[in-house]
Amino acid sequence: MLQNFLCYTCKEYVEDLAKVPKAFLQEANVRLIVIGQSSYHHIKPFCSLTGYTHEMYVDPQREIYKRLGMKRGEGNDVSVRSPHVKSNTLLGSIRSMWRAMTGPAFDFQGDPAQQGGALILGPGNEVHFLHLDKNRLDHIPINTVLQLAGVKTVNFTNQPQIIDI
Repeated sequence: MLQNFLCYTCKEYVEDLAKVPKAFLQEANVRLIVIGQSSYHHIKPFCSLTGYTHEMYVDPQREIYKRLGMKRGEGNDVSVRSPHVKSNTLLGSIRSMWRAMTGPAFDFQGDPAQQGGALILGPGNEVHFLHLDKNRLDHIPINTVLQLAGVKTVNFTNQPQIIDI
C-alpha cells in the first residue's frame, strides 16, 4: 500500500516491484497488488512512469488503510531506510513537487501524511504478514515479502551476480 502516487520513495519502490517477473508470481500462485489512495485517474500515468504492469487499485477514502491501522504522519525513527529508495530526500522531494505542478491538475494524489505498508493476505481473509511503514523511507525490502510469500527473490541491483562454483 502506497503513501501516495507522488511520493518519490513510493515511485522508486514501485519501480522495483515492476521488476518482479510475472512467472515468479505465477509459479508460487501469488498475486502482486499495489493499492494507492487517490483517484483511479492516476493509475495509468503512475504505471507508465514506473513500468509497473501488475495489478493496481485505489482506495481514495483510505478505508483499507484505516482498517489495517496504517498511521498518518511521520514517525521519528529516521534510521530506517528502504533499500529501494535511490534518491536523496531533497532531490526526491523536488521531483515529487515538480510532478504535482506539471501534472494535468495540480494534485497531490492522496494524503501526503498517510503512511503505507505491505501485507501478505490469503487464501481467504487471513493476514499472514503485516508491515506498517513508520515513515516514507520505511518500506520493507521486497525480497523479504517475496520470501515470506514463497516467491523467488529478485536481484534489484542491476549488477550481474557472480556465482562461485
